[in-house]
Amino acid sequence: MEKKVKTPEADVAKQASRRKFLTKAATAGAGVAAAGFPMIAVAQSPITMRWQSTWPAKDIFHEYAMDFAGKVNGMSGGRLKIEVLPAGAVVKAFDLLDAVSKGTLDGGHGVVAYWYGKNSAVALWGSGPAYGMDPNMVLAWHNYGGGKQLLDEIYKGLNLDVQSFLYGPMPTQPLGWFKKPITKAEDLKGIKYRTVGLSVDIFKDMGAAVNPLPGGEIVPAMDRGLLDAAEFNNASSDRLLGFPDVSKVCMLQSFHQCSEQFEILFNKKKYDALPAELKVIINHAVEASSADMSWKAIDRYSKDYLEMAEKQGVKFYKTPDAVLRRQLEAWDKIVAEKSAENPAFKKVSDSMRTFAQRACRWQNDTNVDYKMAYNHFFAKKKG
Repeated sequence: MEKKVKTPEADVAKQASRRKFLTKAATAGAGVAAAGFPMIAVAQSPITMRWQSTWPAKDIFHEYAMDFAGKVNGMSGGRLKIEVLPAGAVVKAFDLLDAVSKGTLDGGHGVVAYWYGKNSAVALWGSGPAYGMDPNMVLAWHNYGGGKQLLDEIYKGLNLDVQSFLYGPMPTQPLGWFKKPITKAEDLKGIKYRTVGLSVDIFKDMGAAVNPLPGGEIVPAMDRGLLDAAEFNNASSDRLLGFPDVSKVCMLQSFHQCSEQFEILFNKKKYDALPAELKVIINHAVEASSADMSWKAIDRYSKDYLEMAEKQGVKFYKTPDAVLRRQLEAWDKIVAEKSAENPAFKKVSDSMRTFAQRACRWQNDTNVDYKMAYNHFFAKKKG
């Protein structure tokens, strides 16, 4: 039998044939894998969401919305990308809730008090004295005292397809900007005044003619004489909006919005469709943003407060206690009236009151008087 002799050419041909076989096998195997697990490629694609805030692009509140989106985008490693547009980019500020519910927007950033016209109960999360709770305590009630379940129940009853997260305790808002200092409750009678939520009812009871304008319309209205006075929120936002250009008198401290917080909204279908791990990231981003926002607010608001006082000639006055007591009296009537006409209002109010009676007693008994320490170190001492 003749023995075949191996040649280099034969070796090369054999190796090429083997590589061709392996390539075909790998391609076929990949096709089977893709057919068996079609979601592999899809799962790696980033999920993008288009949001809108209820604030102008330069306002610190819009910055807070961007901060939240940045945390989610970063923590998700780019798997979820939230783009936040300013108020008016897609819908008007007060139309945000409906736009998110309908899916016109995937999400948004605002405050619950803006939806007062939907159900008066939602304004309890932003307006009024909250039975003595500060804004952080309201968030404690919301997250641990049943508030979240009540808000979800209200939205569901209104057929609003949204997933809500509350965060970001706002410092006490000023009574507002006036032509001259307010020295007594009667000074509010007859003035044309801007506020929102249940605060509208408080100031109406005190005799003011109230107009709940969006933030961007307030200063122009004051400049044209359509408003005599107004409140918005904080030193940074008020300064940016231009309040010092139309008024040099700002009254600090008020019960009308002393315990408010921000709201993050998702379209519920879009939120429910997210993978479980992205939902966890969102929850933790809400908590992280709540803390970060409160720290940033202290830094920025205090700077703008001093800038307005020292460089723009703004005079800040403490709202007289008589005016504050009159607000509480007005609130008693509002709670009684709204509770009688709206079962949801009574349910939320009773829940807040029960939590506040326990939590506020603890806080008031526990916290030291920080103002005493401040005065010790910084107040001018008599010789």
